[in-house]
Parts: sequence; C-alpha cells; structure tokens
Amino acid sequence: MLPQYLLPKKALTSFAGWVAGAQMGGLTTAIIRRFIRRYGVNMAEAANPDPASYPSFNEFFTRALKEGARPLAAADWVCPVDGAISQFGPIERDQIFQAKGHRYSTTALVGGDAALAAQFENGHFATLYLSPRDYHRIHMPCDGTLMRMIYVPGELFSVNPTTARGVPGLFARNERVVCVFETVHGPLVLVLVGATIVGSMATVWHGVVNPPRSAQVQEWHYDGQGIVLKRGAEMGRFLLGSTVVLLWPQGPLQFNPDWAPARAIRLGEKMANSVS
Repeated sequence: MLPQYLLPKKALTSFAGWVAGAQMGGLTTAIIRRFIRRYGVNMAEAANPDPASYPSFNEFFTRALKEGARPLAAADWVCPVDGAISQFGPIERDQIFQAKGHRYSTTALVGGDAALAAQFENGHFATLYLSPRDYHRIHMPCDGTLMRMIYVPGELFSVNPTTARGVPGLFARNERVVCVFETVHGPLVLVLVGATIVGSMATVWHGVVNPPRSAQVQEWHYDGQGIVLKRGAEMGRFLLGSTVVLLWPQGPLQFNPDWAPARAIRLGEKMANSVS
C-alpha cells in the first residue's frame, strides 16, 4: 500500500486526463489498439467497433454498446454497470462493509450530510467495481427522479480489490459524485467514486462534473425540475474506470441469489427485488 500514499496521484490523474482527451491521430489509435490487446476489450459489442474511428482515447473508453447488447431483466432493480461485485449486503446502523477489517459510514460517503445518510440507516448497499476492460457508462437500476447531486473532493487512491482491502474507508475518502433519486421504492443513492487515473466523471444532466476539482463540497438541487431517468437509461460515465456504490433504505430488499463478492456482473442483469 505504501506507493498508494507516496505517488503524486492528482498529478498523474491530471496528466492521464490530458492524454485521454487529446486527439493525436495515429498515436491515439495506437494507444487504443494496445489497450484493447492488453485488457481483452470486446469490441464486437461496441456500436462502433473500429478503433481507428475514435478521435480520442476518452471517446473510445466511453464508447456506446450496440442496440440490444444488454437486455434488461425482469427485476425491480437491474445492475447499472458491467464490472464485478466488490461487496453488497445490509448496512449495519450507518456502517458499510468495505473489506475484512474495514468499514465506513454512510455519512462520510455522502459528504457529511447526516440527514441524507439517516435515510439509509439499517438499509442495504452494493459496491460495484469497473475494471479497465469494462463498458464505462452507468445506467439507471430503476426509474428515478433526480433530487440532488453532491460533488465531494477527496483522495485519488486506486479502487482495485487489493487497495480496497488495504486502505481504510477507501470509498469515503476518494473524490466522488453523489446522485440522489426518488423512486417508487423510496430514496436511492448512486455514488460515482473517482480513482487514480480517472480523469473525470460526468452525468447526463450536468455534463463533466470534474475537472475542475474544487477543494470544497459542491451541491446542486433539482427538486421540481422534473428530471426523470427511466430504468436502463444512461445516467453517467467514468473517463477511465472506477466504482459505483448504491444505497437503499431499510426495507424488504432481496439481492440476486447468484450474486457473490468478486462475481462478474453485466449491465441489465437482475440485481434485486423488493419482497413482502
């Protein structure tokens, strides 16, 4: 873990963001082709499978999928991303399980808003990791009306499984964007967690949230604006990979029985149902 603390993570991330956004012709195409080979990216699923057609690495990295590539399961909540399960389960009072020996609070995760965090006391959570090879757009797990968005400044540790086991409170320490929705099942929070080399995070209603990187918590309110996102619709994206944390309030929620930590997941598969 020592290099995670010593590396100039913000400088590395700023540089990576500049490279990813640059349009460098043949050099960009070479970087994209090397990335595809290195990580085994399945371009057959992409709406545009030609690596040479992407003017920047960011446009390749946030590529769209072919129509119908991710059908939506019959479930109250569908998986919002391609990736792997980090952890999921009950929130114990206000504590979220990160890894053996590590927990963090819902209040810390949402940027210090105790009233918001209280809505999820003894609720449920899911932490989903997106690796470099994955599709990097985030979609809605159910219909939702946007209420608030909070940008929380923070560190830029890696969020891979090794770091999750070694850095206390990782997901409540890294830079993140907290998105608050109201749904027919109650409030729902999706947290987009930044990481080393993640150049920026964006939402469909705001555009790029960072950079610039503020040193202060920033908040936007959308009450009464009627911003409704349908189940399966894109809600945001990572410019390079990271993690999504979801929060549900206390209630009769049952996760997909096939789910387990480290299991691969796909956008649109069954995530959870409300049970009586």
